[in-house]
Amino acid sequence: MIQFLGIIPARYHSSRFPGKPLADIAGKPMVRRVYEQASSLLEQVVVATDDVRIETAVKDFGGNVILTSPEHASGTDRCAEALEKFVAEHNRIVDVVINIQGDEPFIHPGQIQHLMTCFNDPTTQIATLAKVIESTEELNDPNITKVVCNLRQEALYFSRSPLPHIRGKERSEWIRDHNFLKHIGIYAYQTDILREITRLEPSKLELAESLEQNRWLEHGYTIYVKTTEYDSLSIDTPEDLEKI
Repeated sequence: MIQFLGIIPARYHSSRFPGKPLADIAGKPMVRRVYEQASSLLEQVVVATDDVRIETAVKDFGGNVILTSPEHASGTDRCAEALEKFVAEHNRIVDVVINIQGDEPFIHPGQIQHLMTCFNDPTTQIATLAKVIESTEELNDPNITKVVCNLRQEALYFSRSPLPHIRGKERSEWIRDHNFLKHIGIYAYQTDILREITRLEPSKLELAESLEQNRWLEHGYTIYVKTTEYDSLSIDTPEDLEKI
């Protein structure tokens, strides 16, 4: 039986929204809402944070939390440290880590379930989700990452630009001629693969797009992409919080 560990990276310092994991949503901090959604499906969930204020908040609602270095450049790096500390502290086997975004308080458990099923195939190294883009506005938004896949549903490339380019058509018509995929930023990794990819140096395509998953592709790792009907709703700014 595959042993999954859900890790929620939660960083306090954010340029656009400092203290975001502790933002109140109808009486609960955001990180608690993410934790409760993940725990409805996963037996093992832990918050990985760099700040004692978040650590205290998680302990206050009875959640599991691991304090990690403030120097990590990405949530993936934070997950790798939290994995090692979790295994050492609890003496448990972990086969797959699921990296759950700490700013998505309404993450649907079905998204996590989709990722878990990807590892029924033992050759799956990394898995993530994508959803068909439904509007030209989304297609042209550089803040929305797009992914193109091969026939085996493995990622070929991630970009902030619309991909593929539909030759001979006005861009306003593209969405009628092709199913463009929006990347949903939740990942799952075999634990050995997680350890490996966090030791890689940043790559040219990663730096060009500011997308760490391109580093993994450039180094020859495969990312299985499963399509989902569930969208993501991330809270990046105080204005996003007001909207929800």
